[in-house]
Amino acid sequence: MRKIIIAGNWKLNKTPREAAVLVEELKREVLDIESVDIVVCPPFTALDEVSDIVLDTNIFLGAQNVYWQDNGAFTGEVSAPMLKDLGVKYVIIGHSERRQYFGETDETVNKRLRAALTHGLTPLVCIGENLAEREANKTFDVIRQQCQGSFANLTDQEMQKIVLAYEPVWAIGTGKTATPAQAQEVHAFIRQLLGKLFNSQTAQWVRIQYGGSVTPENIAALIAQPDIDGALVGGASLKAPSFAAIVKAAKK
Repeated sequence: MRKIIIAGNWKLNKTPREAAVLVEELKREVLDIESVDIVVCPPFTALDEVSDIVLDTNIFLGAQNVYWQDNGAFTGEVSAPMLKDLGVKYVIIGHSERRQYFGETDETVNKRLRAALTHGLTPLVCIGENLAEREANKTFDVIRQQCQGSFANLTDQEMQKIVLAYEPVWAIGTGKTATPAQAQEVHAFIRQLLGKLFNSQTAQWVRIQYGGSVTPENIAALIAQPDIDGALVGGASLKAPSFAAIVKAAKK
């Protein structure tokens, strides 16, 4: 049975001091929850601060990006060995904002996730269509292309170490959420596609999160769907009570 995973993407928010306050409160709120993998993804500048606080707790530390080289003349980049040394376990790769604003492609997603896997980090890979693609009935075409490019030349064993996040871009930060039925339809398509690209065991093994205006009010209906294995949470992860409420609702 796939274990539910709830991850909070803090994006460009929280100083180290603010991050410490948030995660200290969150730690108390979710202290006794073991049936859900809980991940927080602060900005790079707060990783060290948060790492100390979540050490030996049920909260995993995640980063929001990773570069594919281990070191070198790559000003502004952060490598997998650097993240691992800070206690990072998960890393978000290919978020729609990275694709939209910073030129991320399926090819660079593939290079980043390979670097993460090489160093024992769990890639949390984002895929999803924008509003124009949804309205043009191209959702499945976009998902297929992103999966084929992002996961090119991976082995079954490597794919089984990856977490996917389906994030309809039109639902991120807009207050709009795909209905549970809409989300399930795409999640089921992704799982079937993984079966074709890899094998049925891999397809059943991989956890697929939903992301896009997830709240304490809608998480239960989303999680109830057979192919939705968690959530990648944005705005609601910036306050401990709302993020904890999502985790607790997912646990049920």
